Amino acid sequence: MMKIAIASDHRGRSAKSQTANQLRELGHEMTDFGPADDESVDYPDFASEVAQKVSAGEFDRGILICGTGIGMCITANKFPGIRGVNCHDELTAEMSRRHNDANILCLSGDLLSDQLVARIVDVWLKTEFEGGRHARRVDKISQIETQLNNENSTKPN
Repeated sequence: MMKIAIASDHRGRSAKSQTANQLRELGHEMTDFGPADDESVDYPDFASEVAQKVSAGEFDRGILICGTGIGMCITANKFPGIRGVNCHDELTAEMSRRHNDANILCLSGDLLSDQLVARIVDVWLKTEFEGGRHARRVDKISQIETQLNNENSTKPN
């Protein structure tokens, strides 16, 4: 079983609650990073917390849910080693794992039904990374990230 960090904004809170229950039922260790109510919040705050935890290796994977999933995905991908994906069906969930070794799943709380969210999460959790030629490509992504981080750290402010 995996250790999974989960969070949402106010628009994704209902889907997050459903997903948290699903993760517990599947036997995963899950930590909910909020929010606890439906008050309006800023999605970057919650996406950052989960992405930082996954980036640091404190969690195996993360799941983020906002209105469209887009804002959460953009924010999560700012962190080293994060391969966040915005999936809208079972096929994109499967391929994000098989070919990209995605470690953060971003979902829409507004555009996907509860049943579809549950199916996407199930597929994403069960699908293994194929490795092989895909590992070479994921490694290239990591090399690009490292190169850009090194270049940015040597630039004068």
